[in-house]
Amino acid sequence: MIRKHIEVVAAVLKNENKFLAVQRGFSKLDYISHKWEFPGGKVEAGETLVAAIIRELSEELKITVTDPKFLLTIEHSYPDFDITMHCFVIELPNRTVELTEHINSLWLSKEELIKVDWASADIPAVEKILTTF
Repeated sequence: MIRKHIEVVAAVLKNENKFLAVQRGFSKLDYISHKWEFPGGKVEAGETLVAAIIRELSEELKITVTDPKFLLTIEHSYPDFDITMHCFVIELPNRTVELTEHINSLWLSKEELIKVDWASADIPAVEKILTTF
C-alpha cells in the first residue's frame, strides 16, 4: 500500500519577540487532535510555496502577508501519512489575527514555545526558532 504524502506550508509568525501558535480542533486522529501548530496548510497543484503560504494565512487568519522568508523544510511520518512541511518566517506589524479554522491562539516568547503540546511535525521548527532567534 502506498502511504499518503502531503506537501504543506507553515508560517512562523513573529511580532517583536513573540511567535504565534494556533491550536487545532478535535480530530479523529488523536495524534493531531487539539495539538498546537504553526498556521498553514496544503500546497495546491501548480502553486508556489510562497503563494501557498500567502493564501493559507489569508484563509486561516484573515491577514495579508508579504515577503515570507524560508526557514526550513521538515520531513515527518505520522502513523497514517507522510508530510513535507516548508516553514517560512514572517514578521507581522501587529498581533491581530482572526481564527477561522483553529480553536485557540497564543503569542509566545521563545522560552514559552517549549511549554505547549505541539503537533510532532512542528517540533523541528520550534527547535530551529530556539537556535535562530
